[in-house]
Amino acid sequence: MEQRTVGRSGLRVSRIGLATHTWGRETDPDDAAVQLVAFVESGGTLLDTSPAYGSGAAQRILGELIGELVPRDDLVISGCAGLTPRPVTDPDGVPAAEPRWRVDASRRTLLRQLDRTLTALGTDYLDIWSVAAWDPHTPLEEIAATLEDAVRSGKVRYGGVRGLDAWQLATMACAAPITAAHTQYSLLARGAEHDIVPAAQHHGVGLIATTPLAWGILTGKYRNGVPADSRGADEATATQIRERLDDHADRVVDALVTAADGMGTSPLAIALAWVRDRPAVASLIVGARDMGQLTGVLAAETLELPRAISAALDDVSSI
Repeated sequence: MEQRTVGRSGLRVSRIGLATHTWGRETDPDDAAVQLVAFVESGGTLLDTSPAYGSGAAQRILGELIGELVPRDDLVISGCAGLTPRPVTDPDGVPAAEPRWRVDASRRTLLRQLDRTLTALGTDYLDIWSVAAWDPHTPLEEIAATLEDAVRSGKVRYGGVRGLDAWQLATMACAAPITAAHTQYSLLARGAEHDIVPAAQHHGVGLIATTPLAWGILTGKYRNGVPADSRGADEATATQIRERLDDHADRVVDALVTAADGMGTSPLAIALAWVRDRPAVASLIVGARDMGQLTGVLAAETLELPRAISAALDDVSSI
């Protein structure tokens, strides 16, 4: 798998990264192990995790696999901090399976979560450690100093941010050592091109594209309705998916299917290759519930989109 430099740093990552947000929920430890081995054997290095994934289950599973199945030095692990759980109960007072999360990027919370993540993973450092969200209640100077101290201590190699607006990214990049920025980017979410991409390029920050398949919509699975085993049928995620199933999405998916038929590949691979090759994108991260899905994702690595197809997708996805 091709490796790319992240922004204007010396950090190199695989241009397709593996997200672990399904681990411990939809993906059991055995399947996670199979995925990790297959990903690394294909040349993949970038692994994305978070304390919020499965309420910590993803980190625990990854920690059990590091060293046992793959050497730590073969991985570029991206983690984050700054979200704390807020328990939720139903009308009968029964705790929900998944908590909601609130932003807390205070020094106390960031460093406590960093230490807990390192313990869960059984490692001494994270390659990328990101502030998970913009916190208007914590002084920027405090957040910046915390990132700098974490890098200086050796517990973190490079600092990052997640889910920020362009002005927030620019503000953080001027105050703290920011190397990478996670941001939503897909054929159905191109807003980053208007502000995040220019800001990242100006400040030498590499973009890591998240939700590049737009919650699975760009795979084409929802063309003829909502499959019973899909996230669109899950009450927890149905709303965010169904509200995006509009005429614009239909046109984009139809174009992907046409391109895929012509190239003898899948709409999924076309959609990932399009994001992968956008300016400022160092890597994209995508999760897989099982090995079948991961196989489809890895197929995108060798796919090179002809200029005419890229241009056609640019046109049909523009709003």
